[in-house]
Amino acid sequence: MLTPLLGVVQISAQTVEHHVELPMPAWLYGVGIMAGLLLLMLVTVAFTNLGNRHEAVDEHLDPHKSFPDEQHHDGGEQYNY
Repeated sequence: MLTPLLGVVQISAQTVEHHVELPMPAWLYGVGIMAGLLLLMLVTVAFTNLGNRHEAVDEHLDPHKSFPDEQHHDGGEQYNY
């Protein structure tokens, strides 16, 4: 059972020995990634102060964002939990 599999592995190993050249030098990939990350960082820094443009609005006293005491359902029924 392993003999046909071994033959396929040997044939595929012989045909894969060709070398593929990169389209650009390897160090240029790192420079491109670094430039992209720096661009994303600059965009992030540019938008950091947007939250301070307007005055803060007070929220209602529900720090855990829980449901209100009264919930209305479709049938007009009212449930108090």
